[in-house]
Amino acid sequence: MSRSRPVAIVTGASRGAGRGIARALGAHGCTVYVTGRSEHEGMAEISGTIHATAHEVTAAGGEGIAVRCDHADDPQVEAMIDRVIHEQGRIDILVNNACAVSDALSAPGQFWEKPLHIGNMIDVGTRSGFVASWFAAPHMVKQDKGLIVFTSSPGAMHYCFGPAYGAHKAAVDKMAFDMGIDFADAGANVAAVSIWMGALTTERLTSMMEAMPERFAHLEGTLETPDYTGHVSWAIYNDPQMMRFNGKTLIGAETGKDFGITDIDDRFPPSARDTTGAEPPAYFSHKVK
Repeated sequence: MSRSRPVAIVTGASRGAGRGIARALGAHGCTVYVTGRSEHEGMAEISGTIHATAHEVTAAGGEGIAVRCDHADDPQVEAMIDRVIHEQGRIDILVNNACAVSDALSAPGQFWEKPLHIGNMIDVGTRSGFVASWFAAPHMVKQDKGLIVFTSSPGAMHYCFGPAYGAHKAAVDKMAFDMGIDFADAGANVAAVSIWMGALTTERLTSMMEAMPERFAHLEGTLETPDYTGHVSWAIYNDPQMMRFNGKTLIGAETGKDFGITDIDDRFPPSARDTTGAEPPAYFSHKVK
């Protein structure tokens, strides 16, 4: 059982945001369990595999461990968490990023004119984040230190790709808030946060920008790397006052700037507050238990 490195789990890390977050945590010396379904190229719309990401984590300075896990299958998620505890003895950071995102989300038309499967992100996205947290939380509470991160976007507060996408992002923001209440009530040194990422230099978005340059011209010069949220998550976890973030929805670019974390060309990414006018939700303190 190895405890020499901080232990992180990044779900849905075959590609996109998860891949970058896992790589960043590896650069900080973490052992990163990279979960997802894609073990071989061609298994998804976009290239990328859990094994390739795990290799990048190790190359960055950490230890990448690929674990095939279908986050629509609760027993597989339970088995994955059990494996991490058996092998490492703890879970320090859980990044809930797995989401059933389809290219059809950005296709022309209204939501009812698109395939029904675009709604799957409410299951593998919202519910799967709850399930992974449900299995991980008892271990974090017992060890009295942990961070649960949900990857979100300002699409929680403005129209973005339709109701399925918006519902997922709004839901994980509220989920982080409510989990934060439960952690605080338990007196646990465990924080739950939701982080709004900016437009990312992922395989999916860059290909969309190349295919539809006029539609996405406004994004030129505003992108941030998918690694950025990983660096922000690491800074939050290591903040002596980590619990000040508990239950909050954070704009990653703003939190990163507060920590002095730069990105592309050594600059600070733009805040969604400036690019979209959206602000994180302000939930009420009233509590019914």
